Amino acid sequence: MTGFNLERLVRPNIWALEPYRCARDDFKEGILLDANENAYGPSIENLSILSSSFSEAGYDVDISELNRYPDPHQISLKTKLCQFRNYEGSLPNSSLKLEKAEYNSLKLTASNLCLGVGSDESIDALIRTICQPTVNKLLICPPTYGMYHICAQVNDVEIVKVPLDFTTFQIQPERIIEVISKDPSINMIYITSPGNPTAALVDFDLVKVLLEYDGWNGLVVLDEAYVDFSKVGSSSSILVNKYPNLVVLQTLSKSFGLAAIRLGITFASKELAGILNALKAPYNISTLTSTIANKALSPESIKLMRSNAEILEKQKYRVLGELKKIKGIGKNLGGLDSNFILVQVIDKDGNPNSDLAKQIYEKLAIENGVVIRYRGNEPGCPGALRITIGTEDENTSLLEKLKKVFSELL
Repeated sequence: MTGFNLERLVRPNIWALEPYRCARDDFKEGILLDANENAYGPSIENLSILSSSFSEAGYDVDISELNRYPDPHQISLKTKLCQFRNYEGSLPNSSLKLEKAEYNSLKLTASNLCLGVGSDESIDALIRTICQPTVNKLLICPPTYGMYHICAQVNDVEIVKVPLDFTTFQIQPERIIEVISKDPSINMIYITSPGNPTAALVDFDLVKVLLEYDGWNGLVVLDEAYVDFSKVGSSSSILVNKYPNLVVLQTLSKSFGLAAIRLGITFASKELAGILNALKAPYNISTLTSTIANKALSPESIKLMRSNAEILEKQKYRVLGELKKIKGIGKNLGGLDSNFILVQVIDKDGNPNSDLAKQIYEKLAIENGVVIRYRGNEPGCPGALRITIGTEDENTSLLEKLKKVFSELL
């Protein structure tokens, strides 16, 4: 890490980029005739009824002001995200200990954040910032989230793969270091923690090996979309102020149940966050997204989120217990750190069978109206089905339909 140099890593044209500025950055009040907004407001029928609905629900938004562009900086929202992540203690998946003085020095501030339209915009922005098309390469650890590959391909960036350890679904830092040492064009690594589709929280001690490797100037990106289904305090976000070569991605789509508002969160060093904020579109976070996200980060909403996560945890173990009783379901392949499970389909001889798993997936959806994901084509996932944990009633229906489908095919 001592050899890390952000300026040498960032594409020169991005490093030189000046953030977009408008008159509203300097003058926020008065007669606002600077941004070509519609002075007559939103053209929505019964606008007052809609506005009253938001107000009665406790949302601090004036619907009549939706003709105005949203706040480009979102300092209030970023501050709440920092308060949520500024926990005191040690990572439960690491031997790393944070003493009080060090913890205080590492606290996140709004300057550590860049917000995007879902995590996918954050993933793409990092690639555009760091990877020179046709020159640099991105390393991923399959099985993993498919958007890394798509964003790399769109940006004409080659993908290099170092698979997870298929027995534990943990990263293999020694193998990764061997690969990046031989190929200096690799300048970014994407890791999902908890993994998708593995549901396994990555041991941060293994990530630390990469962060502290002096022979490479690159970024390690931890995608923590599902982290709040793990133990409280599992996020590594505060450590971006300890390791400038670490980036942490999060979202409100999963544990907060707000996939529809499309909010992606990037935690990075202040220097890198500043570059990402210069790169992004100036008004990418809508007023409604910001309003709902601010509400979701209230103490009451966070308490509700954690309560729902506990309910899903209990349902997860219930589903796993019932799946063991179904002939044709083998072991749970993945971890237990998310709101989904990765189970293996086996044939009559007890062998993993991806063809059978695909038949189960299709028959379950087409004939029984239950949609899960086939993952038998992923590395290290023979015969795999990924199942999201639903409500108690949804899980009961899933189990009934699975028993029916397996009995018809076996």
